[in-house]
Amino acid sequence: MRVPNSVVLPVGTHVDCCRQEEVEEKRRDIMAKIAAMLAERKSNLAHFIDNLEGSEEPEFYMDQWERLKEMESCTLTILDLVAVNCTDHRDIKKLEATILEHVKNEELFPEVVRVLPPIYRQVEAAIVDIAQSEEMADHGMMDLQYLLSKLSQCDHLASLGRELLQDILRYLHRIGLVVWYEEIKHLESTVFLQPTFLITMFKVGMGIRTTLLCRVPALQ
Repeated sequence: MRVPNSVVLPVGTHVDCCRQEEVEEKRRDIMAKIAAMLAERKSNLAHFIDNLEGSEEPEFYMDQWERLKEMESCTLTILDLVAVNCTDHRDIKKLEATILEHVKNEELFPEVVRVLPPIYRQVEAAIVDIAQSEEMADHGMMDLQYLLSKLSQCDHLASLGRELLQDILRYLHRIGLVVWYEEIKHLESTVFLQPTFLITMFKVGMGIRTTLLCRVPALQ
């Protein structure tokens, strides 16, 4: 919702646990709830913006107004939900084909035909090598400046600058190869070369939080 021109493909799993009529019913219900959620978000943003514009001293809230207007301008395209049975390899292949079909749609992704400079692929390949090397820690975290120095050791990347690397990291972040939270001050100098580690860490964190919440009543 915060990324301009986002495209979302909802995926429903555990189809094998439902009857066919239930699958269609749940698909309609989920899509209706998504539509309602987006409508509520749009209404809430408009309400907040109106409140700021109608305040006695709106100039004091200019930063908030600009952020809200920016969020309001972010369009979100929701594609039809794809229902899959994760235990059936054919359904997984069907999902892959659906994703590929949407990605190739120039109306959804106008930049799909853009040709990347060769250095983007070179840096991507070098980062994959670094991430898979034995010296790489399991958490996959690496300081941005240290990553630049490692990449610069490659003969064909010796002239790689920090600004260009940041542009390439934004691209690699968008395609999911790395995770780089440049907008978060405490994380802007850290690149996660192993996104799967973050997923595992979040799962463990949520599990611990759930366990603690479950134990609170017993402590009272």
